[in-house]
Amino acid sequence: MAAMTIHTVYPSKPLVNGNLCSFKHRKASKAFPHHVYPNYGAAANTTRHIICSSSSSSLRSSNEPKVDHLQAAAPVAILPRRSGNYKPSLWDFEFIQSLNSKYKDEGYLRRASELQVQVEKLMEEAMLSKPVIEQLELIDYLQRLALSDHFEHQIKKILSCIYEEEYKKKNHEPRGRDMYATALAFRLLRQHGFSVSQDIFDCFKNKDDGGFKASLTDDTRGLLQLYESSFQSVEGEMTMDQAREFATFHLERKLDHGLISDDDDLLVRRSLELPFHWGVPWIEARWFIGVYARRRDVMNPTVLELAKLDFNIRQAIHQEELKSVSRWSKNIRLAEKLPFVRDRVVESFIYASGFVEPRDCGNARIANAIFSYLLITIDDIFDVYGTLEELQLYTHAIDRWDIQWINHLPDYMQISYLALYNFINEVACGYLIDQGSIIIPRMKKSLADFTNSYLQEANWYHSGHTPSVDEYLENGWLSAGGPTMSYLTFFALKNPFKKEAIQGLDDYHNILRLPSMVTRLVNDIGTFSVEMEKGDAATAIQCSMNETGASKEEASEHIRSLIREAWKKLNAEALDAESIFSRAFIKSCVNYCRIAHFLYRNGSDGLGIDHKSVLVDDINGLLFEPIE
Repeated sequence: MAAMTIHTVYPSKPLVNGNLCSFKHRKASKAFPHHVYPNYGAAANTTRHIICSSSSSSLRSSNEPKVDHLQAAAPVAILPRRSGNYKPSLWDFEFIQSLNSKYKDEGYLRRASELQVQVEKLMEEAMLSKPVIEQLELIDYLQRLALSDHFEHQIKKILSCIYEEEYKKKNHEPRGRDMYATALAFRLLRQHGFSVSQDIFDCFKNKDDGGFKASLTDDTRGLLQLYESSFQSVEGEMTMDQAREFATFHLERKLDHGLISDDDDLLVRRSLELPFHWGVPWIEARWFIGVYARRRDVMNPTVLELAKLDFNIRQAIHQEELKSVSRWSKNIRLAEKLPFVRDRVVESFIYASGFVEPRDCGNARIANAIFSYLLITIDDIFDVYGTLEELQLYTHAIDRWDIQWINHLPDYMQISYLALYNFINEVACGYLIDQGSIIIPRMKKSLADFTNSYLQEANWYHSGHTPSVDEYLENGWLSAGGPTMSYLTFFALKNPFKKEAIQGLDDYHNILRLPSMVTRLVNDIGTFSVEMEKGDAATAIQCSMNETGASKEEASEHIRSLIREAWKKLNAEALDAESIFSRAFIKSCVNYCRIAHFLYRNGSDGLGIDHKSVLVDDINGLLFEPIE
């Protein structure tokens, strides 16, 4: 290996009585030091010597992992290290800091406010004088253009009137037997918490066999709405399962035979790839704005202008937030000190921007992006670099949450641990000041559960054990990070410290558990090929293949069915009017798996992006390229 200059981190003195010492940074010699990062830029199975910092044995109880006390002059072990071979970030610090959108200017904000008033008038006029279908379409377009949060009051008012007049009575049969209008109404009403039965679709089914009528296949837009509405289903709704299968089959057949108009072709393809209900509205708006602009039969110039301007203003807000995250990353130097980890500032921010969507929650978004970045670092330590013994030490250090225990960790783990420790304590301090409650024990618990789930996967990997699907998923919903991120989000959004909600967090309520389960399954499908090549720990697909003897395709379809079933349960939880959680927090939890659908769709690995990734253009369009 060629000689190089790096910075090595050495504690200037032991940690005593909980006081954190400063770190002295000094250049290593030109000869590459064997005790730090030997596989930087090298293939897997390169070696390094382990040198542990000395520490008092009194700090260790009898049930703690054993820590060897080694002399620096006598390296004792040569250990293999794997390499993730991750590419550098596509968006460097200088590029991010150079961002300066003109849409921050007051003139654009003023124009957006004027347009919002005009759209409010459009909605009032629609409610007074337009047919129900046009009212529904206007709401649908506002949602797809990521504008609906500006008009929540007007949308609720329109839908309430439609529900009272058309759908509140039981056994009511929709007027006109129009599948397009019925499916659109069902989807929008369910989405906004109105109780609408699947039975409204019975009028479109054959009485003899209970299947959907063949004549419905002529209506492409009706099929598309039927397909989209099926993703609002809950457990036990067989009609909605039939609707999804029927609509999917005929939409795919029409695409194969070129039977769909150019106006509808892109909508159908995108919907089959990612149903609207499974997407993050502001992310989906980036491509839908172009579709809406070309739909001259329905496009309203005022709505279109507002959609473009609102997206560009949101992008400008996100750029400033991203710059803050980038400066934090630059200052903390994790990517420099731990060159085996992924430096994913932009991707972490994309995750956070989908997870925490409201425009006025910038601080929560920044905190989520930083936390995501730190969890990616932990993932690479467990998945790529750490030995099993080191991972046990790291897990125990998280469980103790005691800064004195940092001396038991290898140098590279000290850096990661300290960054995480300082960040969590800073968030906790902010919450204590704002809400008057101490949250460190709860954040520590969620992190301990998270790292223990990683350690379980490491144990499986090192022992060669392939778990059953059930065994894997019982651990996998934790390793997907949803509960840990949700804990952070709950406190970052400044939710009040109410007893029932806190108990729900502590018990990993389904609104935390289910999005993480979906994320685990979606991640496993998206990263399966890459992880097989790297020889990583088993995924849900491998577990299914091993357990049942299924082919890759059969196992993948089984995992997709598990995703659909988890979403049904999640839909029921999200629509629970008596939930112990705020609507904003519930939406953030649901968005956790929505952003996963975006990042891992079509076999993409959203957090392992390289220059060839299909997501590069998407991310550029979302964060760096305004809509003209």
